[in-house]
Amino acid sequence: MEQLARSLDQVGNAIRRRRKLLSLSQGQLCERTGLRQATISNLEAGDSAARLSTLLDILTALDLELVIRDRTKGPKIEDIF
Repeated sequence: MEQLARSLDQVGNAIRRRRKLLSLSQGQLCERTGLRQATISNLEAGDSAARLSTLLDILTALDLELVIRDRTKGPKIEDIF
């Protein structure tokens, strides 16, 4: 399932949903990644201090990948009114 995330909160929510879909506790994810439970908790909460390498380690452990693409565009404000 593809999820669009444009903020750290959305990234954290996507990680939490995937972890729960896999029936993993934060502790079990810690065992897979070697990270502290507080680190995983902070990332799931949208903590802006998370390192990119930490995010990538968690994505790998959850069998997810990061895709970079052009931002999708919504309607122009002129088209709405």
